[in-house]
Amino acid sequence: MTHSTPSRGTLKVTTPSDREIVMTRVFNAPRRVVFEAFNKPELLKRWLLGPPGWEMVVCEVAAKAGDKYRYEWRNTDGTQFGTGGVCVEMAPPERIVCTERMDGRPGESRLTTVFNENAGKTTFTMTMLFESRERRDEALKSGMEKGVAISYDRLEEMLSTMERGAAKS
Repeated sequence: MTHSTPSRGTLKVTTPSDREIVMTRVFNAPRRVVFEAFNKPELLKRWLLGPPGWEMVVCEVAAKAGDKYRYEWRNTDGTQFGTGGVCVEMAPPERIVCTERMDGRPGESRLTTVFNENAGKTTFTMTMLFESRERRDEALKSGMEKGVAISYDRLEEMLSTMERGAAKS
């Protein structure tokens, strides 16, 4: 059974198997630009923030397979949260595969991110493979989807600004 939840913007979230969450969003920007936004700390810190009130205080990215990455966020109330893992595959600008461990949550998931371009727009697809159905269901119940949708809306706005700036130069 596939579960599909409507979201803000064009984010589509499905559960094609009992251990997977697939998130898909089309961005109105070329693949190389979207890929860059997912891999440069100075850009990630501008959009990967979730709901209002959060800031990214640690942003260590993986440049190649074998590298570790780490992201940490802090809320205005002082709450802190983080995640990290190891890059398994890096194939710019089309694919990233990495492990992920969320602070305070057991288990590890595998994230496969694919960037496909068509007519200057990029379809971003992230497949999250969890150790069990229970872990997947915990992620679905965490409110993750709302934070992701808000972040991707913020990314779309940033990409449009970057593209307008590039057109002026």
